[in-house]
Amino acid sequence: MQSASGQSDGVITPCGGKLVDLMLPANQHEDAKASATKKLECSDRNACDIELLIVGGFSPERGFMHQEDYEAVVEGYRTTSGHLFGLPIVLDTDREDISIGDQVLLTYKGQDLAIIQIEDKWEPDKVIEAKGCYGTTSLEHPAVRMIALERKRFYLGGGLQGLALPKRVFPCKTPAQLRTELPPGEDVVAFQCRNPIHRAHYELFTRALHAQNVSKNAVVLVHPTCGPTQHDDIPGETRFQTYERLAEEVKDKRIRWAYLPYAMHMAGPREALQHMIIRRNYGCTHFIIGRDMAGCKSSLNGEDFYGPYEAQNFARECAPELAMETVPSLNLVYTEEEGYVTAEHAETRGLHVKKLSGTQFRKMLRSGEEIPEWFAFKSVVEVLRSS
Repeated sequence: MQSASGQSDGVITPCGGKLVDLMLPANQHEDAKASATKKLECSDRNACDIELLIVGGFSPERGFMHQEDYEAVVEGYRTTSGHLFGLPIVLDTDREDISIGDQVLLTYKGQDLAIIQIEDKWEPDKVIEAKGCYGTTSLEHPAVRMIALERKRFYLGGGLQGLALPKRVFPCKTPAQLRTELPPGEDVVAFQCRNPIHRAHYELFTRALHAQNVSKNAVVLVHPTCGPTQHDDIPGETRFQTYERLAEEVKDKRIRWAYLPYAMHMAGPREALQHMIIRRNYGCTHFIIGRDMAGCKSSLNGEDFYGPYEAQNFARECAPELAMETVPSLNLVYTEEEGYVTAEHAETRGLHVKKLSGTQFRKMLRSGEEIPEWFAFKSVVEVLRSS
């Protein structure tokens, strides 16, 4: 059996042909920890990267990148082995006492996560990294600010041995676990988000199942990120509650729900590629991509760092090599006469469009005003108000 994406029976193969699994058997944990001579406490972002490396979300990568791979990805979004990769995966530290050859125990909030064999250590040129990955060196860009002010002086590269996954509010299924739940031989359409899901989002990802390049019995995977994001986004625990309530409210066998331990960079085109690679490893054949996917704005003049179709176009170029397909997100608006339709349809028919900005929505939430159901689900509003 062949699906519209060209996959054969089963679920699409991971990047590199095999799903990476770096978790050590439990009976080897004590010996592994005994071999470590140093400890390093990880940041929230480090912990997300460690988890995705251990479970194969970054397949075929098996550890934090060496300088050679780091520079190749920064310059040309491809590792030295030839694999596409959107953003470098690095472990940062200020510790001068950590050297090549060391075995280091990586810890996070009281947990022992992994052992890293230090195979490379260098001091990166963060200006080049910013320009290559994010297209700008402006500190107004959240990821440029992150690498300049949060990431530390040195980067460490080396293979990992997994001990445990971080304890999270969001229960994150591994790629191996999720793949067993997906329909064999059918398309799986990934929907990425980092905010609560409103009616327009729901209309968007359910309509994607009827796209021309999607198989008849496809499912959509709603796969929100649960790691660090922009400082003004809804807190993770609250977002998790909105997703759980909505999954209970909307019973649809075509929709699957899972959570991704990923730290956002707001890197536009580069992040679109990164998300596609990760979603293929989780078993997805298609990826819904918005006009301004993972974009961000200047805090001074409000201008976008990326063009409206830049991420879509870049993802479309990379899709054939990833054996995936993109599904451009529809520009949907709500109309008095026909409900949700495309903006083009509304304009052609002269329909009356109703709008509610994010600022207005937050103001209505705080004041206790009734939120129109065409804009937001009642369950989501209840969670947001209670928080």
